[in-house]
Amino acid sequence: MGATFTHGTSNLCVLTDSIPSPLPATPEGLARAASLLRAGECVALPTETVYGLAADALNPEAAAKVFAIKGRPLIDPLIVHVPDLDALARVAEPDPQLTALALLWPGPLTVVLRRRKSVPDVITAGQDTVAVRIPAHPVLREVLRLSGLALAAPSANPFGYVSPTRASHVRDSLGARCPWIVDGGPCEHGVESTIVDLSVPGVARLLRPGPVPLERLKTLLGEVSVVGRTANPSAAQAAPGMLERHYSPGTRLRLFAAGGDPGPVGSGEAVMFLGRRAGFTGPAVFHLSEDGSVEEAARNLFDLLRRLDARGLALIHAELAPPAGVGAAFNDRLTRAAAR
Repeated sequence: MGATFTHGTSNLCVLTDSIPSPLPATPEGLARAASLLRAGECVALPTETVYGLAADALNPEAAAKVFAIKGRPLIDPLIVHVPDLDALARVAEPDPQLTALALLWPGPLTVVLRRRKSVPDVITAGQDTVAVRIPAHPVLREVLRLSGLALAAPSANPFGYVSPTRASHVRDSLGARCPWIVDGGPCEHGVESTIVDLSVPGVARLLRPGPVPLERLKTLLGEVSVVGRTANPSAAQAAPGMLERHYSPGTRLRLFAAGGDPGPVGSGEAVMFLGRRAGFTGPAVFHLSEDGSVEEAARNLFDLLRRLDARGLALIHAELAPPAGVGAAFNDRLTRAAAR
């Protein structure tokens, strides 16, 4: 697999000093991780989007541990990860439109469908729908195979904070509250999965932009409406990541338009560009991509936000992306991270 299992100390959001022993990166270690999950424990696993805090999705007590570790409100449902369409059919009722979307699996796409009775209420926030995904990351797929479970795996970080895209991010923000961490290296996409709602027959709604862009969805489904409203923070959410404020560092963010000028950058502030920008240099200037690639910028966004947040800055000026393609997901994450 090329992955290692690690546990370490917490230095960003310190929760406890007691850290369990690490699992080795061996077939025996992978089997041990699967065994922990079958026993109702939580394991942080890499996905192609961000690191997830995994637990048995059909075990209400195991799922409750995820909410407790993250400090996540029970109104925010969890995404269920399965290895294939046969396993998906055991937790959700397939929709005719799913045939077209299945071309994107395994991959960074989540689909909201009508739930099966086997899925506990804690996973769905008591709703009659469930969000499901067939992931592509080889480590997660191997653990799915070994465990034989459907796995709930929200981002492995305190609720509302910047998502983790490296194993060190999980360690830094959860400390020993996270029982085990599987280090699969940096995540390929760096932003959470695209979420499409197919729970109403004949209707497709984009609930959260992600690595699979709206333009691609339309080529497969035809008409796709975009849910632009902010979810009611006191009611059950249709899907994760819909609250107005989310993915947020402790440092305040100020956003500026793609290609625009950040304005004055004061002492104790930093500016974050998509790519290198002529005329802007110095220790307070950072870029997410050498050539302004939005895909590369998205992959690096959460890592840089975490590193800047650790500096105790007064303000981060952050450049938005052109809104097409993955730019929609990039802008969605920054906009929610900047909300107050």
